[in-house]
Amino acid sequence: MARARSPKPAPKPARSPWRRRIVIALQLLIGMGLIAVAALAVAVYVTRAQLPSFSELKSSPNGQMIRVHASDGSVIVSLGPSYGEWLPYERIPAVMRDATISVEDRRFRSHPGVDPIGVARSIKARWDRGRWTQGGSTITQQLARNIFLSSQKKFGRKFREGILALAIERAFTKDQILELYLNKVYYGGGAYGIDAAARKFFGHGADELTLAEAAVIAGLVKAPSNYSPTADADAAVGRAGVVIETMKETGAITASQAAAADVEGLKLAPEPRQNSVRYFTDWALPQLDVLIDEQQAPLEVWTTLDPAMQRQADAAIRANVPGGAQGALVSLDRDGAVRAMVGGTDYVSSIYNRATQAQRQPGSAFKLFVYLAALEAGHKPEDSIVDEPITIDGWSPRNDSRRNSGPVSLRTAFAYSLNTVAAKLGQEVGFATVADMARRFGITTTVNTHPSMVLGTSDVRLLDMTRAFASVANRGVAVAPYGITRVTANGETIYTHEVDRSHVLVAPYVAAEMTDLLQTAVNTGTGRAAQIGRPVAGKTGTTSSSKDGWFLGFSSGLTTGVWFGRDNARPISGLSGGRAPALAWAAFMRPATAKRPIEQFETQVTLPEWQLEPDEESYYGAPDDGESGGQMVDGDGNPVTTAPADEGEDAVIDGESRPAPDTAPATPQQLNQDWIDRVTGRSDPSRQPPVTQPRAPAPRPLQDERPTQ
Repeated sequence: MARARSPKPAPKPARSPWRRRIVIALQLLIGMGLIAVAALAVAVYVTRAQLPSFSELKSSPNGQMIRVHASDGSVIVSLGPSYGEWLPYERIPAVMRDATISVEDRRFRSHPGVDPIGVARSIKARWDRGRWTQGGSTITQQLARNIFLSSQKKFGRKFREGILALAIERAFTKDQILELYLNKVYYGGGAYGIDAAARKFFGHGADELTLAEAAVIAGLVKAPSNYSPTADADAAVGRAGVVIETMKETGAITASQAAAADVEGLKLAPEPRQNSVRYFTDWALPQLDVLIDEQQAPLEVWTTLDPAMQRQADAAIRANVPGGAQGALVSLDRDGAVRAMVGGTDYVSSIYNRATQAQRQPGSAFKLFVYLAALEAGHKPEDSIVDEPITIDGWSPRNDSRRNSGPVSLRTAFAYSLNTVAAKLGQEVGFATVADMARRFGITTTVNTHPSMVLGTSDVRLLDMTRAFASVANRGVAVAPYGITRVTANGETIYTHEVDRSHVLVAPYVAAEMTDLLQTAVNTGTGRAAQIGRPVAGKTGTTSSSKDGWFLGFSSGLTTGVWFGRDNARPISGLSGGRAPALAWAAFMRPATAKRPIEQFETQVTLPEWQLEPDEESYYGAPDDGESGGQMVDGDGNPVTTAPADEGEDAVIDGESRPAPDTAPATPQQLNQDWIDRVTGRSDPSRQPPVTQPRAPAPRPLQDERPTQ
């Protein structure tokens, strides 16, 4: 009997190639994961070893501190981080600790430095909204960023932030981390740390914080500028409400405590008064980026600002500014040192610096460059030129009086700001030459070369114009405005200003002749209101429809420029350079020069003997409010026989001249050269008996003027 054949075993199913690949991939991923974990551990270990100690981190600065000194050494501004007292953990109120943890990192006590749940939540919000709207950073990560990194939202920075956070958690306890964080985080307004923030916003130290106050401060971390109680009280209150609600959710406070917190009833500490000194510091301090390289050490910055002059400048602008207008003033010493700078009537309401930033038409003050070019070309102040109608490329300028005076000297034409003569001189020397002269003397804005440019149709800055007049006063040598004299860091001088006196702009005789014209404009012409009882040289400027009024001049080594106008360039009734600006200039310069010796110019205005009186006011000629030599004068000092024209001296609209109202009498009174020569003492000897130049009488004491700040 045959044996039964045993069945063959079933063949084993072939392994799926995909399964094998998945296994290999998993093995690779696990291997790579283990390598990554090992690398992370090494990175954290190395970083931990390189971390500063806790005491070193406590003493590290939060930013660069800058103290600004006036010329007398007094501190006028302290800028940079505001330091409060360092509060150890046990002195930090529990409500402050709980508020911060609740709103910034509620799992602070349990995570290792990086919170995976917070990261996942941040990624989900990014996916849902298409942009990053939530941060997944823990308190430890924020501390790492504040101390060691920047705030750039880049993956590389976030990765380094995570490594640092893990290392910090290994180096310090949770309480130490929270202590560092609360004493170093930025709360806005220059305040770093809770004590500085509490003193800034509430006027007391952080160890006295209430629940409502702690909620306001804790809410600032997310966006200090948006939630600042001094900038937006409603936003700060709303954010503090979110913090209190979060504290209730986390169990940090009870419902009754949350209800009792009166955030809306909080009283803020008053803001320190910001005076006009900030216009100066806002202009001067950005120059540190060019002058020095130091970015960390606390700086002591010594400046040129004279506190007394600054107060006088502020008072002069406020006392004379037309209603609804703004004003600016710059005063330079003979070497370019800025002694006073006012950029507006109120720094708190407007930080815009009209002395250094605003660009406005200067009107006839621009004629300084026209006459400089003419004098350099060979003209003399005594040269005769005909004041007559003129047309240049279709442009026909007119004098404000709508009259022409025939042959007059350059001195007379400048003193009374005759537009036709300025146009003639500009055409003669070339309008491009006038523009080059303006640029040579420090005008940094664009200067057009249209014929009407001689009447000041190009926008300029007050600081640049003041610099130009100061260079004339400096006998034609360039004057460069500066505000910083010395900078020290850690007791060592790292910068000292050096005055450059080598740049000659025009020959000394040209500057002397220009000074001759400028002082005549003050003594007998449009700038009579700027007389201060000592030699003054200056020029007025008024633009079309009285939109801008200027006066710039110098005396006793001090050059000052004043501007009045509206920011929107709307007309101001009655504004002209010879009125409010000249009066403000005089109000500032009287006390500013009171302790300076009287300095005579190289060319002096000499009055006839019969007009002298035994006091210097008569000698230099006080403003006479409407009468001069028996003749009526308009607001700019021009002799007229009827009411003055309503508009400004320059009569320029959009770069073109415009006629003044027809107020001339039937028989118009000409601007008589004989009258000018007689008043200035430059009469032809054949027409008047010769007189000797009198000695200037000794000045009488000036009143002590101490305007309030």
